[in-house]
Amino acid sequence: VQLQASGGGLVQAGDSLKLSCTASGRTFSSYAMGWFRQAPGKEREFVAVIKRTGGTTKYGDSVKGRFTISRDNAKNTVYLQMNSLKPEDTAIYYCAATTYNYVWSYLGTTAGYDYWGQGTQVTVSS
Repeated sequence: VQLQASGGGLVQAGDSLKLSCTASGRTFSSYAMGWFRQAPGKEREFVAVIKRTGGTTKYGDSVKGRFTISRDNAKNTVYLQMNSLKPEDTAIYYCAATTYNYVWSYLGTTAGYDYWGQGTQVTVSS
């Protein structure tokens, strides 16, 4: 599957931004979808994951309560709604797909994903 992320940009602290990630192929509903981010000089960090049917989600501690992940299987698209953005949210955001759909701790790691998009830059100014 090929993933194309979009929606990044430059915003001010407190603003909102919505990222999208569209997948190619006809089996989008077979994949759990995740969002990760990577700031300069830092490791890639788990942001959020949504399981295949979209009924269950999990978030990284730093974004819990501010970010919401959702998916539209009919449009082969996963979204990340980001509210109350902070300068520390500045990073390249990557979407990822995996056929694994079970243990949350594994879905919270980069090793849990088979496919990655190219990333979209989010910059939050103070």
